Amino acid sequence: MTKKIAVLGAGSWGSTLASVLIENGHDVTLYTNVVEQATELNEKHTNEQYMPGFKYSEKLRATTDLEEALTDTDAILFVVPTKVTRLVAKQVKEVLAKLKQRPMVIHASKGLEIGTHKRISEIIHEELTDRYCSSIVVLSGPSHAEEVARHDITLITAASEEEKAAEQVQDMFTNNYLRIYTNNDVVGVETGAAFKNVIAIGAGILHGLGYGDDAKAALMTRGLAEVARLGMAYGASPLTFMGLSGVGDLIVTCTSVHSRNWRCGDQLGQGKPLDEVIEDMGMVIEGINTAKAAYDLSREEHIEMPITEAIYNVLYNKADIKEEIGSLMTRDSKSEVIGKRK
Repeated sequence: MTKKIAVLGAGSWGSTLASVLIENGHDVTLYTNVVEQATELNEKHTNEQYMPGFKYSEKLRATTDLEEALTDTDAILFVVPTKVTRLVAKQVKEVLAKLKQRPMVIHASKGLEIGTHKRISEIIHEELTDRYCSSIVVLSGPSHAEEVARHDITLITAASEEEKAAEQVQDMFTNNYLRIYTNNDVVGVETGAAFKNVIAIGAGILHGLGYGDDAKAALMTRGLAEVARLGMAYGASPLTFMGLSGVGDLIVTCTSVHSRNWRCGDQLGQGKPLDEVIEDMGMVIEGINTAKAAYDLSREEHIEMPITEAIYNVLYNKADIKEEIGSLMTRDSKSEVIGKRK
């Protein structure tokens, strides 16, 4: 069944998901606040800054008018940077109040709000409330826009506390190259999605320093243990971290040159200053802000997260990378399994 969907955010992932929805037969309007980007998408059907060389369907409409994008929409897909999610949600609320609409909301961003450390679904619900939002679904998992755009096989998760809403999103996006699984553990899915970016910076650092696969495997495995401990403290299921939005997303983000977080770490490992890395990237590196959030939350919850702490120290305290690695390797020996019987 054809749905009218507004996609907010015309970066690489937002524009690619818009393209998927059009291929699946839906009516899609892509919102951007950049006039030149909207013009390029409408006239040339390209988005060279974010997806160089990719050609979009002529059916894709881009607009800088939020009301135009939201009018009569069945669903809104947020794919904007975490730091502007609340601002965009406030703008959406004003338009929905004017239009007297209450659509489903989906989000496909990965991060935590600076300062409050709130998950994206929490931000959206706080701003839109049940009055302007019929349900919230999180779309997350191991996925790079560049690979989905060329129809590589990709599996991701639609998570919602409302099973029917997750199933509706599953139907919207599923096709012969993109398969969607449902999950009701919103906390676990969003936690895994956010914190794996921190571990990916660490994986990039190891590569930049010249370490091999053994070190990478160790970092990913013990990093996942840290992410799971933190997520479980907030009510997430441990099984979620063994799934697509947990270990799956961690693998792809820690091993791919498409990952901005991995590339950030790789350059840091080669000795490039963080300010230069951020400037050269030209796109949001979510793991930098998330590292601080993870560090703060681990302190609040008294959860041991030594890898996260080391990455935080490198990013925020200008700690020497090799000294941080040395500290990790000389920690007191312990059992791998928590609660192991003696």
